[in-house]
Amino acid sequence: MATETAPAHTPPRPMRADARRNYERLLTEARAAFVQHGTDASLEDIARRAGVGIGTLYRHFPNRTALMGAVFRQEVCALLARARELAKAPQPCRALVDWLREIIHYASTYRGLSHALLAASGDESSSLSQGCGLPMREAGSALLARAQQSGNVRSDVGIADLMQLTNAIALAVEQSPADPELADRLLALTFTGLKPR
Repeated sequence: MATETAPAHTPPRPMRADARRNYERLLTEARAAFVQHGTDASLEDIARRAGVGIGTLYRHFPNRTALMGAVFRQEVCALLARARELAKAPQPCRALVDWLREIIHYASTYRGLSHALLAASGDESSSLSQGCGLPMREAGSALLARAQQSGNVRSDVGIADLMQLTNAIALAVEQSPADPELADRLLALTFTGLKPR
């Protein structure tokens, strides 16, 4: 008698209405906590503010990185849409710089995000890398390729290095809130080094 085998991948079941509400409240409270206290905000406090127990938080998000990836997915989608828009800009190098500036602004809004992204860049299997890092690298690769084809950026520059530099600038900006011009100065220095010799 032949036995049936389970399909290799079964799609996730839709959430019940109460589970969906809990999920959305957790995201809302986590976003507010990350803006106010940084990405190392207390998960217990986030759960309490969402009106659920810590077990409910962990059922939806098995670790802090998973929660961060879910919180930042909306912002990442906006940055990806902006990259698609800038891919048609008449000045490819300016488009790349503008996009990197937006990443820096976004990353420095959440204290600790740039540090987490730097750490996640070494682990492509992490949910933060899957949801944020890899899609951003793909979008950035297209902008970088256009800037290189225009002759304004050296051909030996890779997107991984450029994203690391961008996250490092965001980290520096986060640590220097009294210097609003820092991001532009550091980006200018970066692009001086990226120009062909």
